[in-house]
Amino acid sequence: MTWSRYGQLLSFTDCSGYVTRYDHDRFGQMTAVHREEGLSQYRAYDSRGQLIAVKDTQGHETRYEYNAAGDLTTVIAPDGSRNGTQYDAWGKAICTTQGGLTRSMEYDAAGRVIRLTSENGSHTTFRYDVLDLLIQETGFDGRTQRYHHDLTGKLIRSEDEGLVTHWHYDEADRLTHRTVNGETAERWQYDERGWLTDISHLSEGHRVTVHYGYDEKGRLTGERQTVHHPQTEALLWQHETRHAYNAQGLANRCIPDSLSAVEWLTYGSGWLSGMKLGDTPLVEYTRDRLHRETLRSFGRYELTIAYTPAGQLQSQHLNSLLSDRDYTWNDNGELIRISSPRQTRSYSYSTTGRLTGVHTTAANLDIRIPYATDPAGNRLPDPELHPDSTLSMWPDNRIARDAHYLYRYDHHGRLTEKTDLIPEGVIRTDDERTHRYHYDSQHRLVHYTRTQYAEPLVESRYLYDPLGRRVAKRVWRRERDLTGWMSLSRKPQVTWYGWDGDRLTTIQNDRTRIQTIYQPGSFTPLIRVETATGELAKTQRRSLADALQQSGGEDGGSVVFPPVLVQMLDRLESEILADRVSEESRRWLASCGLTVEQMQNQMDPVYTPARKIHLYHCDHRGLPLVLISTEGATEWCAEYDEWGNLLNEENPHQLQQLIRLPGQQYDEESGLYYNRHRYYDPLQGRYITQDPIGLKGGWNFYQYPLNPITDIDPLGLATCLYSITLSMLSCVSDTQNDDNSYDVLTIPVASGNNGNNMQCKNNPGCTHLQNRGPIPQGVWSWNVNGPGATNRKPNGIRLVPSANTETYNRDGFLTQSCLNAFGPSLGPRFCSEGCITGSSNDMQKLNELIFSEPDSTLTVTD
Repeated sequence: MTWSRYGQLLSFTDCSGYVTRYDHDRFGQMTAVHREEGLSQYRAYDSRGQLIAVKDTQGHETRYEYNAAGDLTTVIAPDGSRNGTQYDAWGKAICTTQGGLTRSMEYDAAGRVIRLTSENGSHTTFRYDVLDLLIQETGFDGRTQRYHHDLTGKLIRSEDEGLVTHWHYDEADRLTHRTVNGETAERWQYDERGWLTDISHLSEGHRVTVHYGYDEKGRLTGERQTVHHPQTEALLWQHETRHAYNAQGLANRCIPDSLSAVEWLTYGSGWLSGMKLGDTPLVEYTRDRLHRETLRSFGRYELTIAYTPAGQLQSQHLNSLLSDRDYTWNDNGELIRISSPRQTRSYSYSTTGRLTGVHTTAANLDIRIPYATDPAGNRLPDPELHPDSTLSMWPDNRIARDAHYLYRYDHHGRLTEKTDLIPEGVIRTDDERTHRYHYDSQHRLVHYTRTQYAEPLVESRYLYDPLGRRVAKRVWRRERDLTGWMSLSRKPQVTWYGWDGDRLTTIQNDRTRIQTIYQPGSFTPLIRVETATGELAKTQRRSLADALQQSGGEDGGSVVFPPVLVQMLDRLESEILADRVSEESRRWLASCGLTVEQMQNQMDPVYTPARKIHLYHCDHRGLPLVLISTEGATEWCAEYDEWGNLLNEENPHQLQQLIRLPGQQYDEESGLYYNRHRYYDPLQGRYITQDPIGLKGGWNFYQYPLNPITDIDPLGLATCLYSITLSMLSCVSDTQNDDNSYDVLTIPVASGNNGNNMQCKNNPGCTHLQNRGPIPQGVWSWNVNGPGATNRKPNGIRLVPSANTETYNRDGFLTQSCLNAFGPSLGPRFCSEGCITGSSNDMQKLNELIFSEPDSTLTVTD
């Protein structure tokens, strides 16, 4: 790095020798950033030093306006559209307007939010106790939730429309168990160091447990899910994922259940260059001078990627021309066209950025599909297709009918029934199909039926682990029995699921096991590995610890090792299998008078089963389009609409490909997509239950992103939310608690700086600024298990942008602690330049949550 005599950064040279240059005005404000590939951005300021304009690399200008108090009041997009915010005398935002739609907020004398008014005119209200703790929330649909706390502020009781939940803690204030309507729900267990080791509960009578393992440094080394029989307690299913760390402490190796180790190859400061499965290199990456991926190689397959001057995806070209895609964007950064050799799709948007229509053209095709929503984002009948409809909004966000179905909900806002809509004038024959949905006390779908003529057509039941992840489903289908009668099958089709954090990595039935390896830090699938269950049976072997225990007695009989010794042997075995025995393990063996070779001779032989390996070729969102074999052949391909509905599929090899939009799995029996925390209905383009994190996931609790062309929701919720202007970061864990759904961590943070002047501190208008502005708005993930995860900064963890988050050619984003996080930063390097900073204590709490849930995501808003 080079600096001016005033401490201003003039240039930065990265590990590859690429240079970024910075220009400043006479007041020290950054006016331009010049990157490799000829990319430059420019900024302008007013006499008060407030950012008033930003011009991107294509010359598109975004302007900003402020009131006399310095509050950002208007953002003017390149196309002239305006988004405004009004403030009260205390500087609190009282309403926001975007594209003619307004949301408003009301506060009490203590400055607490007491009322929200949505775009539909519906209200949510809040009540607090004298300690400012929330004690009641009444939603837009009238659903009321109440909260009770002890004298220390811990939540001890909550009420939700007939569901009464109690939380119980130990002397260290750790959650130990939870009861719902008097019945025990989850139980948490900790070791002597206070680390969580087990979470268990009953799901449909089955005891389901999640087990965690750690190394001596407290890093997560393994996660195992187990399911036991309701009566016999026999083990029905288990799935384990292990993580290994390199000398720098980075988790760049993952060992999926029954697979060889997955190793991510990197260069420089952690840029991905390749991926290996065991000793076999599978994927190679080539990057440009900005370290963006430009070429992906998988055997004979090559994907070439190009970008616009603004850094947006411009094209994806394959060896096979039929899968080529070119992307066109408007001045506002909205994707308006995707072109391929087969067809072209053009997209139109409202002034609020919602998708309003799709125009598809091909050789013999010209189709326009409109999408209409009410002000709050609920789907409406399109006036062009339904000119007689008088419906203008759903005030409670509960859609009661559409062109195809009638819908019913319970007091919790959960969809309970969906019935075919009989058009007017059609003679009823009672042949309409009815879908019924049943839930547990945590609002998880546990039972589904579809009936016709009062006879069941299909029935399914679902099991979940204590974290709410689905671990099994059983499906009974209508079939003809030996007597000729039609009835549900006596024996269900059973499917088991295995997880690594929030990502579903394994699906297994009686015929096959399908495992998915995802791109680091994302929900975009990369590699598909399929193994026949007959081959899996041949891989069963004893662990090294089991082998030694069965013959380790003085008389050659069995012996029981202490858990610490079993853990050490398990680690040694994994190192031997990976051919990477550490010096620590060698010294331990030597102290016992043993060698690695002797231990290796005690291990059962490893059988390598026959497997089919495919590469996922996905669109810009992570939706699979093509499966490519190791020989470079296209063995599956599909086409979808904008909301993830399958339109066409070519599947000559009968491959089971159930992944849809990121984080979603297709359920054939119901037509729904399982989305980690809830279920998504692609026909409606929304969820069938309310967001478990409530308002933190948006004001419409059923809503999927209203621009599904570029926005995704892989978890069915937003794990962490950071508001730049509110200077608060809230995270919601998978452990159900504070909001009657999940534990909530809320901490004050800061982002963005401008030296002692501080006009860019917590100012979303400065997000474009290198070394000054806050972290850009969008979706991010913490690189906990990936290469380059940690940083030299105190409590520093790297942040990775999603594919659709605009970084303005900036990098080096972190969450970290800082001695002067909320005041002016001193010295040439500002502690919050693009980073999110807080106190050491708060950031340690955040890191504990992140490392316990390494797939957490962060949504940054203004």
